This record gives sequence, structure tokens and C-alpha cells, in this order.
Amino acid sequence: MAQTFQQEYMQMPPITRAYTTACVLTTIAVQLDVITPFQLYFNPELVFRHYQLWRLVTNFLFFGAIGFNFLFNMIFTYRYCRMLEEGSFRGRTADMFFMFLFGGILMTITALFVNLVFLGQAFTIMLVYVWSRRNPYVRMNFFGLMNFQAPYLPWVLLGFSLLLGNSIVVDLMGIAIGHIYYFLEDVFPEQQGGFKILRTPGFLKMIFDHGGDDPNYNPLPEEERPGGFNWGEGQQAGEAQQEGDVDPPAAEQPQ
Repeated sequence: MAQTFQQEYMQMPPITRAYTTACVLTTIAVQLDVITPFQLYFNPELVFRHYQLWRLVTNFLFFGAIGFNFLFNMIFTYRYCRMLEEGSFRGRTADMFFMFLFGGILMTITALFVNLVFLGQAFTIMLVYVWSRRNPYVRMNFFGLMNFQAPYLPWVLLGFSLLLGNSIVVDLMGIAIGHIYYFLEDVFPEQQGGFKILRTPGFLKMIFDHGGDDPNYNPLPEEERPGGFNWGEGQQAGEAQQEGDVDPPAAEQPQ
């Protein structure tokens, strides 16, 4: 059992492994009273006047005490971060890190105006949004209650938060910033007269991508990837088009 867990853990791609590990360790440290949430939350006064710069990072790592909300967010963070890193960011660890950096900076700026102190949940929604727009033909099943295609997943989660009585400001922030990244990275460069705005700095590529791909690394098949709840168990676009390998027309892609 321990060996299996270790193998699974080491099989995780680096950004996913680092982020989820940091989130879990932060939560355990709070649970054991090693640190308190008051040392982690985003406070502009403490950051910019008292130079407690770690709060710019730690507010993304705490999802609350261990319980349903923590497990729910961790499952989503792990699942969709990993699928992004093994999918559209395969072999592009620096680009993945740059997306983290871009999203984190925009969320921090936004938090100055909407008075949010923990941004981890919004960050998770951003990851879900980017994955969903890059996999528009994946069929989802939400707790067996409804079927829909992947681009609707962030909105389903927003509705779920609303039903639980939670504020939807966090979800809306994640969706908005996820869409900004998706538009600048995937949509605008493909438009007539468009060009690539987001460019990963060279020093990040030197740090993260110098080793290249591990030829022995095999990402988990889609149906075996953890996260469960039957989300993503349906057919992807290529599977739906069994008559050939032709990509769907660009006009059919959601914008």
C-alpha cells in the first residue's frame, strides 16, 4: 500500500505535485496548531507595509480545516491541475508555471478590490475553466444528476456553490481570470491580426524545461485519473469521431 502510494505520488507531474503537496502540508500544519490561518491570509496592509510577502503565496494554499470543503477542493485541484499538466502542458512545465504566475498575480490584484483573504478556491476554478475550454468535447456527469459538456463545468460548480449557500464571488473570479488566460493564450493569437501576448520568460524555461521529457513517463489514461464522481468518463472528441482522425472544425470550438 505504502509502495503504491509512493509510486503514484512520484508519478505526478512536478507542478501538480508541488502545489497539492504544499496545500496539504499547510492544512496539516494549521490542523496541528503549528501555524494559524491568521499567519496565512492575504492582507495588503501586512504585505506592503510590514513586508510579510509570504502571504502572497500562502493565501493560495489554505482551503480551510480538514473536512468536506477541503477534500472537495483538493480533489478538483489535483485532478484538473494534473490533467492540464499531462495534456495541453505536456513537456511545457515552464508554461504551466507561467500560467500559475499569471493567474496568481491577477487574482491578487483583484483581491485588493473585492476583499477576499484566501484565493485557493478561485485558483482551482481557474484551472477547471482552462481545462474545460481546452477539452470542449469531453462529456461530464455530475453526481449522476446531469450530463453536459466540459465547458459548462465551471458554471455547474458555481451553481453548486450557490445551492450550498456559499458566495459566488470566488467562483466568478476564477472563471473571469481563467477566461482572460484562455482568450489571450488560445483565442486572440488565432484571430485575424492576432498575435501571441503571453510569452513565458526564458529564465523560466531554463529552470523548468532544461531536462526535456522523460521517455519512460506515461500519464494516466483519462478514465483512470483520480478525482472521480464520473466526471470526464464520456467520450472525447477523437473517440466520438471514430470514422477518422479529423479534428472538429474550428468554427465549432466554443469561444
